[in-house]
Amino acid sequence: PVIPARRRARPMPGDRLRHALLTLSGNRAQIVSHRDKPWASITFAGSRHTLALLFAGEEAVAAGERFMAALPEHEFVLPGQIVADANVAEIDHRLVPDPRLVVRCEVLLLDDC
Repeated sequence: PVIPARRRARPMPGDRLRHALLTLSGNRAQIVSHRDKPWASITFAGSRHTLALLFAGEEAVAAGERFMAALPEHEFVLPGQIVADANVAEIDHRLVPDPRLVVRCEVLLLDDC
């Protein structure tokens, strides 16, 4: 008998966003939370994403500082989506007992129709 090939699930916008943010972090972050909710205006539809990224260790914290500086102006390439807004909403920076930085960011994705 012929066994059908398994279909790969298409990445969802949130999956693509997480990948793009990890890439922007220099792959030095760990995503510790991700929430999204539908968003719409009279002319646009999309979703608002809130993510917390953990940067642990001196080198990762330095990467986190670069991430925070780059995020608002970064040109994301997400098929089928436009990043309308990306910002750092909150940070938690600790040096003791080990350097760590938690960055909570918010990203508004619009459907690119």
